[in-house]
Amino acid sequence: MKLSELPHRTAATVETVDDQAPNDTIARRLRELGFVAGERVEVMAAGPVAAEPLLVQIGYTRFALRRSEAARVRVTPLENGA
Repeated sequence: MKLSELPHRTAATVETVDDQAPNDTIARRLRELGFVAGERVEVMAAGPVAAEPLLVQIGYTRFALRRSEAARVRVTPLENGA
């Protein structure tokens, strides 16, 4: 499932970040920010206009991501939100 599809306040782990082109700068930046395999991630909230941006927490840090950026991150929801 894509991070952009994850219901709010549902914990998940990052599987991978999809590259849309060779040397994809956005995918690389997401990995540098901590979106790497095994990390816990959660969508905290969405903006008021067209649900943009998404407020995403990874570890103890929160980021605002566009839906198109969040759609590049593949996640697996955690059972019971653990």
